[in-house]
Amino acid sequence: MPHPVPNDRIERLLAAERQLYRDRNPVSAGLAEKASRHFPGGVPLHWMKDWGTPFPLAVKRAAGAEVTDADGHVMADFCLGDTGAMFGHAPGPVVDAITAAAPRGLTAMMPSEDAGAVGALLADIFALPFWQVTQTASDANRAVIRWARAITGRAKILVFQGCYHGQVDDTFVTIGADGQTTVRPGLLGQAVDLAATSVCVPFNDIDAALAALAGGDVALVLTEPALTNTAMVLPKEGYLDALAAACRAAGTLLCIDETHTISTARGGYAKAHGLAPDFLVVGKPIAGGLPAAVFGFTDAIEARMRAVDAERPAGYSGIGTTLSGNMLQLAAMRATLEAVMTEAAYVHMLALSTEVADGLSASIAAYGLPWSVTRLGARAEIVHSPTPLTDGAHAYRTVDHDLEGAIHLFLLNRDVIVTPFHNMTLVSPATTPDHVARLVTAFDQALDALSG
Repeated sequence: MPHPVPNDRIERLLAAERQLYRDRNPVSAGLAEKASRHFPGGVPLHWMKDWGTPFPLAVKRAAGAEVTDADGHVMADFCLGDTGAMFGHAPGPVVDAITAAAPRGLTAMMPSEDAGAVGALLADIFALPFWQVTQTASDANRAVIRWARAITGRAKILVFQGCYHGQVDDTFVTIGADGQTTVRPGLLGQAVDLAATSVCVPFNDIDAALAALAGGDVALVLTEPALTNTAMVLPKEGYLDALAAACRAAGTLLCIDETHTISTARGGYAKAHGLAPDFLVVGKPIAGGLPAAVFGFTDAIEARMRAVDAERPAGYSGIGTTLSGNMLQLAAMRATLEAVMTEAAYVHMLALSTEVADGLSASIAAYGLPWSVTRLGARAEIVHSPTPLTDGAHAYRTVDHDLEGAIHLFLLNRDVIVTPFHNMTLVSPATTPDHVARLVTAFDQALDALSG
């Protein structure tokens, strides 16, 4: 057991908090019942059932770092749409840009007048010269994988156990009991063996990566700079530099997926740490919460993309969707890059995230629990391990879904929202010291309740 809290105590707390949730949220209960007549589980996306609540919580309004639910509770939001609203809900400059742009048209399958400005901003902020826009980071990763295979003439991609790359078929693999790559358990509707073209190895193990690259058949290594789909795993000192060198030696392209690690700094983890990937994916908050993502690439990659594109027959490339790069996206993205994703915003976010991590750590220490807090920029996460996690397998061993659920629901009932998985927190430019104090106090109360 990765924690000293007895299971029966967790179960009692869960039962009490579920009843409190029902008592607090009669309007949400009614709305969920109505929605369930046409949406399974009462939600338009099945992930919205994953909050561990008796019924979905309906949002009435989200602004800045606060969410007001249908029953009128005003909650400090440290989930922020799981990074989609990392710069706060409805940032003023983005709302103004959308309001001004919408009457001029939403989409036309042609570039708007904002395209040049957005491209220049992306190049400056993320230190890559060329970019493309997609609807989601999943779309961006799929495009990168297809381009990498086309450029290299190789079929395989390499990912790491516990990675997050959205809804991308090729990445739904893990390491089986026999040490071989296998399809992730629980994957629905999978008809082909992903292990035929995807290789999964442990994060932070450079020897494993070198062995997988030695065959010369891997087109792309796709990785987050820190794993975020499990409990958070940070890279060991020098690991990512060694991985990049291994890719260059093997003729394999490298893509850094900053879907979640954009919390690190303005320009993301790659820029902050001097990485030089062939591709970079940025999603979630790039347009202030409006659905959008981008992938960037080097001069050399752009030249190779042009070469393979010139050689193929005319027709659909399999890359891109009609709404990608639409007029409204570009307007929101420009406002985000110019006025929201600023150095000043990150200074504020990183300072308060340090207070979050310190406060949570102090509570953990006060109750003598063998847990810790892992932090990456504006992101901080409670980890049920006294030492930093080393790889995906280590992270899996620490996870206790009931314990995480009990803490999450306890906080939610005290008007504090954290992610419903791994109890991760994010700080936005709109987050205040009062929000942080509310989180730390509620977490301390949760530990008191669990301690008996």
